[in-house]
Amino acid sequence: MLRHELTGRFFRYLSIPSQSDAAASGLPSTPGQRKMADALARELATLPGIRDVHLDDDTCCVTARLPGTVPQAPAIGFVAHLDTVDVGLAPEIRPQILRYEGADLCLNAREGIWLRAADHPELDRHAGQEVIFGDGSSVLGADNKAAIATIMTLLARLPHAVPLRGDVVVAFVPDEEIGLNGARALDLARFPADFAYTIDACALGEMVYETFNAVNATIRITGVPAHPMSAKGRLVNPVTLAAEFMSLFDPMDVPEQSDGRQGYFLFTAIEANGAEAVLSLSLRDFDWTAMAARRRTVLAHVERMERRHPRAGFSCVFSERYRNIAESLPGDDRSVSLLTRAMTALRIAPKVIAMRGSTDGAVISARGIPTPNYFTGALNFHSRFECLPVADFLSSYRVTEQLVRLAGADACG
Repeated sequence: MLRHELTGRFFRYLSIPSQSDAAASGLPSTPGQRKMADALARELATLPGIRDVHLDDDTCCVTARLPGTVPQAPAIGFVAHLDTVDVGLAPEIRPQILRYEGADLCLNAREGIWLRAADHPELDRHAGQEVIFGDGSSVLGADNKAAIATIMTLLARLPHAVPLRGDVVVAFVPDEEIGLNGARALDLARFPADFAYTIDACALGEMVYETFNAVNATIRITGVPAHPMSAKGRLVNPVTLAAEFMSLFDPMDVPEQSDGRQGYFLFTAIEANGAEAVLSLSLRDFDWTAMAARRRTVLAHVERMERRHPRAGFSCVFSERYRNIAESLPGDDRSVSLLTRAMTALRIAPKVIAMRGSTDGAVISARGIPTPNYFTGALNFHSRFECLPVADFLSSYRVTEQLVRLAGADACG
């Protein structure tokens, strides 16, 4: 039965703690992700028909291929990430399937953790349904192990469920939550997809083919140290200059004052002492022309500080993090068209979202494989109240299978 197969795999994968660690170096950033990759590679090797199973020792990326039966059908890729997010909660996940009745729900009697219905109207339409929760001591980890369960179940069932299909290629990558690092390291020669999908969005019907463009800036300010007793006319304090530099930016052009398709500036870190200050600044915008204007704004502020404080040193280095998925689609919108058709065929209303963030698909799209994103069915990502309605989990799987089915049928005429 599909329900038991999906939830069984999901619970099995959740039993392997695999939080990423932004403070660690190397790929993957944590041993748990390597343990997860090892488990998936072993399981892939047991599935009938699967070829080219590969676990990259250097990057911890896992890839595999299910050969198609229709040569002219496109090769479709599916991508999920191995890591769960670290938001200061426990790494161990204790999932449970509960029936949500629209009232307050105790997730953890020992620790007194309750989900309050009034605080979670997103669950109203799931009253009377089975929902997968954690015990409130951790995130649930549906981001992204629900996707891993969906993809692995797909590979196990496809040879029987969809006899007419093209190649299906899969990739499981580490450290999405701390910078899409696994997607950058993925060997695309082992992921020969014509187009692909990440399954890394939230509620039923959500589909994403627009994400932020992301650029980071590092601003370095060099001062002139001096003892306070003889500082007059000598001291140039980089701590003070850092605060002055940050004050030049529009206080309304920040994440907490923006939504929808509005971009923003976000200072994410500052390290400072009497000799030097280093500021980390995130620039985000959906439009690349607007992003170029944001870069000019940063440089203009740097130049203003240079004029005001000629004895200080200022430098700014930009690094591009990812591009809007939509930039990869002109001339090849097969992935979006097929996804819309798959949802419509299953009577799921597509909910197109411009994501104020990104997924591994943004990196893979920029590398030449259009990779939009669609729903797992989960709600409240990155929260102790993250949950996954079982019915919507099943719908995510059915969309995944339908994508392969429709592409094969199209190729057969």
